[in-house]
Amino acid sequence: MSTDPSNRPVIVDAARTPFGKREGWLSGVHAAELLGAAQRGVLERLDLAPETVEQVIGGCVTPIGEQFGHVTRTAWMHAGLPHHTGATTIDAQCSTAAQALQLVAGSIALGSLEVGMACGVELMSRVPLTYKTGLGLGHARPEGWAVDSPDQYTGADRIAVNRGFTREDLDAFGLRSQQRARAAWDAGRFDGQIIPITAPGADGDTVVTRDQGLRETSMEALARLSPVKEGGLHTAGTSSQVSDGASAAVLMSQARARALGHAPRARLLGQCLIGGDTEYLLDGPVAAASKVLASTGLSIGDIDVFEVNEAFASVPMSFAQVHGVDEEKLNPSGGAIALGHPAGATGIRLIATAIEELERRDAQLAMVAICASASTTCLILERA
Repeated sequence: MSTDPSNRPVIVDAARTPFGKREGWLSGVHAAELLGAAQRGVLERLDLAPETVEQVIGGCVTPIGEQFGHVTRTAWMHAGLPHHTGATTIDAQCSTAAQALQLVAGSIALGSLEVGMACGVELMSRVPLTYKTGLGLGHARPEGWAVDSPDQYTGADRIAVNRGFTREDLDAFGLRSQQRARAAWDAGRFDGQIIPITAPGADGDTVVTRDQGLRETSMEALARLSPVKEGGLHTAGTSSQVSDGASAAVLMSQARARALGHAPRARLLGQCLIGGDTEYLLDGPVAAASKVLASTGLSIGDIDVFEVNEAFASVPMSFAQVHGVDEEKLNPSGGAIALGHPAGATGIRLIATAIEELERRDAQLAMVAICASASTTCLILERA
């Protein structure tokens, strides 16, 4: 492994498409077209020659149907980008895009890569998240499976019960997500990370520049919603939205960025991928944060901004309770409850938002954590 400090990986840009709601503005776009638009869009933002990119690692959580067949490469080629660029497609569940970025960063740190792209896509309107059963090819869990690994809704409710959160507590967090996301959009805080998308519609093509999931709500309206699971605590108002979207980020070695004249926006100080307690399926960010803090010698008090994916309200709430995180620093622009959660793309959305927030606050350190079934990706960014 290289120990040359010039190999230190830096993020020179991170961007995303707007996120469309289920059967919404982006549902008429093929996944490869949407991802290709994100790939090309981030290059155009940087005025970076496509042939400079040596590898692209992208992901998709449900790689079947239109998203089957190495969607990262399909998107790259359909967008007219160079055929010689290496491509890899991964499925790391909800942390897919974040894990793609960590893999690119690792290759740069190793010295085997100087310029790479991480990306991700999910068109959940066209290819719904599924256990991929029903294809006549068997089941993922073999006979005799005895691990207590519940579905995500049960896992989220277990976290809420374990931490003592009431239905009203969860609803209050869901309302906060919507209010913060709307305030952020109204203030233009997302404008700098959006790649506009031309999407077909009944009345012709439309240029989409804004997330579609925001909705007016109130504690009274949220209280009227039925739980996702009978007898449960989470509702559609406190769960991440089914969405369509794509994201992309360009990373370089510090030396290569300097040579190409690109000022880094952020550096990676630490990263990890851990397996969490399967009983509390989505609670991994709590332990992942402890691990990455220990590896960097930092403390929670050193972190200026936290972006913890709102798969369900109980996930970031649990994180904040255990680590004593100031509410003002946690998801200050809302999260997946309001903005949407196209699973393969969300990781880079979180990273782009964290970078934007550091720049807005003139702050230094951000932590990004995203649960992925019983695993979790967590990283710490330093504003460059």
